[in-house]
Order: sequence, then structure tokens, then C-alpha cells
Amino acid sequence: MQLRALTAISAEPLCSWCILLAHPSDFTPVCTTEMGAAAKMAPALLRRGVKMACISCDPVSSHKTWIEDIRAYNGLGSGPFPFPIISDEERQLAKKLGMIDPDEPRFDNKPATARAVFIIGPDLRLKLSMLYPGTTGRNFAEIQRIMESLLVTAKHKVVTPEQWQVGEKCFVVPFLSMEEAKDMFPAGVQVHPVPSGKQYLRTTPMPN
Repeated sequence: MQLRALTAISAEPLCSWCILLAHPSDFTPVCTTEMGAAAKMAPALLRRGVKMACISCDPVSSHKTWIEDIRAYNGLGSGPFPFPIISDEERQLAKKLGMIDPDEPRFDNKPATARAVFIIGPDLRLKLSMLYPGTTGRNFAEIQRIMESLLVTAKHKVVTPEQWQVGEKCFVVPFLSMEEAKDMFPAGVQVHPVPSGKQYLRTTPMPN
């Protein structure tokens, strides 16, 4: 799925990667905790070439006031908020990107944006999408973990196992021959024996 519509979000050029969030409404408790968590992780991701943005159906004036609540509740410092909250009052962008939640009406009975997470690659293609129910806050530690996995697997011929964390070993992709794997990963490749005798479980230290 290509997301060419995202070029309309900002006059700035798109960075290498983008995490695009959507939330149901300003001045709501779950969203306030989520935006605080996102704000805390945004600077570190930006240094890795990942920009964040959020879509809301509330007006810009609402965002400006709400950001002060986000700062206060989550213990954020002063200075510019680390990512834009985009006003989409007519739901045009939310509808185009499939972010409308039919089961979560807004307080004004207009369609609400879902708790969506999109990760978009430098090729403007969707790499991951997650949709949380309106009652349940998103896990931003997991979003950051996924983003770190996408960054390393996009650069190297590796995949990451369940619950993988930065710095842990990765699996070599199965289609590489052993000779290719040894040349590509000078830190070493370990073959893990299994009853089938197939050598598809091969780990290597996380490449830089």
C-alpha cells in the first residue's frame, strides 16, 4: 500500500521513516498518556531518521491547549513539542488512510479516528499497521521495538525473533547460503541444531 497522500501533511520533505499515529479526541485520558509516551520517545527516534506525526479531528487551537496538559501530566519539559498534531476536522485524511473507527463515535456524533499506528518506509509504502480499540492505550515501548527491528532488517539480511530487543542476536535470512552468510556477517554465524537436521536457525550478533 503506497501512502502518497502523506506528502500533503507537511511542506517539509519526508524523512527516511515515519510513524503516523491517529487518536480519537483531544482532552481524553488515554490519548493524553499516549501522546506523552510518544513525545518521550520521539527525540531518540528522530536521531535515527524517524519522524513522528499524529492525526486528530480536532482544530489546531484545541491541540495547542491540550499539549500543555500533555506536558503537565507526563512530566515533559518546555520547548517545542517534538512532533506535529495534524488537524483533520473534515476527516479527509483519516478517511483516505482508513483510520475511521465505526465502533467509536465521537462526542459530537461525528466519525472518530481510531487508535491507529502506521509505520511508513522511505519508499512511501506501509511497513506496519496496528489498530487498537478506543478503550485500550497503545504500547509505545512495543512500537519503538518494532521500529528498531525495521531499521536493522531493512539494512541487513537478518530477521528478528519474538521479543527481540536492540543489541540481541538476529537470525540470518534463510535464503542466504552459509558461505554468503559468513562473508556478510564477519562477527560470526552460529547454527542451532534441531531434530530435522535443517540448518535454518542461524544467529549472528546484531549488525551495525
